[in-house]
Amino acid sequence: MLIVSLCGALAAAVCFGLSSVMQAVGMRKAGPVSELEPKSLVRAWLTLPFLAGVGLDLLGFGFELVALRHLPLFLVQAASASALAVTAIAAAVVMKERLGRAEKCAVGAVCVGLALLGVSAGPEGANRAHTDFYAALAACLVGLAVLGAGAGRLRGRWRTTVLGLCAGLCFGVLALAARTLPELDPARMVREPATYLVAASSLIALVLWTMALSGGSVTTATAAMVIGETVLPAAVGVVVLGDEARPGWVPVAVGGFLLAVGGALALARFGELPGQPSTPASVPGVREADTV
Repeated sequence: MLIVSLCGALAAAVCFGLSSVMQAVGMRKAGPVSELEPKSLVRAWLTLPFLAGVGLDLLGFGFELVALRHLPLFLVQAASASALAVTAIAAAVVMKERLGRAEKCAVGAVCVGLALLGVSAGPEGANRAHTDFYAALAACLVGLAVLGAGAGRLRGRWRTTVLGLCAGLCFGVLALAARTLPELDPARMVREPATYLVAASSLIALVLWTMALSGGSVTTATAAMVIGETVLPAAVGVVVLGDEARPGWVPVAVGGFLLAVGGALALARFGELPGQPSTPASVPGVREADTV
């Protein structure tokens, strides 16, 4: 199952990365699009490429759930961040985006980092969590919502950075909650607190991410979001849920994680592709499947 789950994590990254490009193609096909004109947005959302992108998002979230069942969070979250590398490669092919030498090196760093994580990751820790764990996640969500509301009143780079970081942390809460779902049976899921945490965290993340993009740099917001959704959730997975690397492979796992996340940060400008408006439905960092 470890190999199957690893393939699921990589497949999720591919789906999320390709989805971003498909949505950008749909936006271009629809012509001029503005968030101030709802009809133009609906016209873009109903194009076949955009709908295909939504389908890829949903498929990717399914793969991510499979990966979270049998892999440590530090690997799955790094793989999710690596979707930016897939977006960069696809943009270079489909949308004729030019990749500089630094960006090509960043793509290589992501690939090497994921390979190192794959060979060094041990089995996942506990699949169930204590009630206190879910209470702590709920409290974190409330705190992030309050912090995000306060950050919305800031100006300049700090506003974008804090909001992007809060959105990323909410995506991290989503991953932590999904990681502890005992079963994927709908009848069982409706009785699990993790299910409602997944829904709530995705909604709050969507709002905060939209606020981050409304008045700041996409690159800054994406970089902050990547840090938020990878570093702290990975640490919680190790400390609280018992995720671990194979015996003697901890330095390799740490190096792989840093390479994968660092490479993703270097590709943060692909958080929004040319031709996309800064709306939640067309931003790769906000996956429709994550908005439950």
